[in-house]
Amino acid sequence: MLDRKYFRKNTLDLAKDLLGNILVRKIDGQVIRARIVETEAYLGVNDRACHTFLGKKTDRNKIMYMDAGTLYVYQTYGIHFLLNISSVKEGVPEAVLLRAIEPLDNFDLISKNRFGKNYQDLSIYQRKNLSNGPAKLTKALKIDKNFNGKDIFSKDFYMEEGKKDFEIIKAKRIGIDYAKEAKDYLYRFYIKDNPYVSKLES
Repeated sequence: MLDRKYFRKNTLDLAKDLLGNILVRKIDGQVIRARIVETEAYLGVNDRACHTFLGKKTDRNKIMYMDAGTLYVYQTYGIHFLLNISSVKEGVPEAVLLRAIEPLDNFDLISKNRFGKNYQDLSIYQRKNLSNGPAKLTKALKIDKNFNGKDIFSKDFYMEEGKKDFEIIKAKRIGIDYAKEAKDYLYRFYIKDNPYVSKLES
């Protein structure tokens, strides 16, 4: 299990370092292992796309001010949960969004979490969309608002270091067209040619 020291680093560096690492999720005695293949960095007070831009602090985003390795889980459109991990250190409200994962085992449990049926019963479209996006990722791992404010060092949810034998692609973040100059920052990172990445650069 990676410890808190691993997450106490520059947010852009952490967003790249998380690629290839393995998320371990234990649910009712079963274990899911999945490789992180896509991330986005959010750089706090100077990043117009970040919830803590200009030092804003609310009941929702106060988790980002906690120590590195804290989970910031928030809801979009009232239905989707997005999973972020705080970075740097306590008091610096920055985080990395986990955008996509590649399942490594227990495909049936992941499929049941996502679609309510076994993997072999999924359509080709469903298999392609198993965990290639931030809301799909949390549903696949059964992550919800109950994880908000917890950390990534529990017996039921933690991270291991993975192999780094890949090329990293830098790209613009997704879904932040409102963020003026920040929408063009190359703060999204993904493993080149991985089929579970949510959106490839053309």
